[in-house]
Amino acid sequence: MVQATARHLLVSTQVECEDLKQQIIAGADFAQIAREHSSCPSAAEGGNLGSFGPGMMVQEFDAVVFSAPLNEVQGPVKTQFGYHLLEVTQRG
Repeated sequence: MVQATARHLLVSTQVECEDLKQQIIAGADFAQIAREHSSCPSAAEGGNLGSFGPGMMVQEFDAVVFSAPLNEVQGPVKTQFGYHLLEVTQRG
């Protein structure tokens, strides 16, 4: 089964999510932004979600994780939890 390793951050508004994405694209450290802004418990690890397979995350998240290019910030991705930025760091 295909596995992916990813990190993400979760915020409540699309505007905040887009602002944080621009900061990361401009050179801000993804992990530091996640620690400071994400409402997900993974924030403590810089947004690191570890390794997981298809179906272990919500559908909207899976759709991006298992199709997006590696090491590129994706999002905002809207789910029932809020707005995510995510970066797939490994897949195979």
